[in-house]
Amino acid sequence: MDNLDKLDMAILRELQKNARITVTELASRVGLSKTPCQIRMKRLEEQGYILGYIALVDQKKLGTKHVAFVQVSLNDTKTRALQAFNDAVREIPEIEQCHMIAANFDYLLKVRTTGMESYREVLGEKISSLPHVTQTSTFVVMEDVKDIESQLL
Repeated sequence: MDNLDKLDMAILRELQKNARITVTELASRVGLSKTPCQIRMKRLEEQGYILGYIALVDQKKLGTKHVAFVQVSLNDTKTRALQAFNDAVREIPEIEQCHMIAANFDYLLKVRTTGMESYREVLGEKISSLPHVTQTSTFVVMEDVKDIESQLL
């Protein structure tokens, strides 16, 4: 971050709010003309500050509004076991996020499904079968108070 100035940070903030903003509008919002803004955006992309541009979709409209967080404990935390778990997690589409945690458990998963019945199947058939899993604990989301979609409103 040492080579980022206030204008770079302003560009990143604006793009996080709306990645589809035109370069002209972005330049206007951050106080630059179009060409210097484009040059900065290209540099931010090349240096890896901007990883890509995504579309956020309405999960409720897609029918995948059920969210559960799952604590996962492993019976082995050596590098090879962790890698096997990580690789297997990436193959399960219902697992939206996976974080290794410094706590009394090893991983925290965010799982998105169509409902409790489909979640139970994902937990029983997929998550519990992941390499080295010994225990899971589930926390079902009752209401989204703050998430990336709510920040766009």
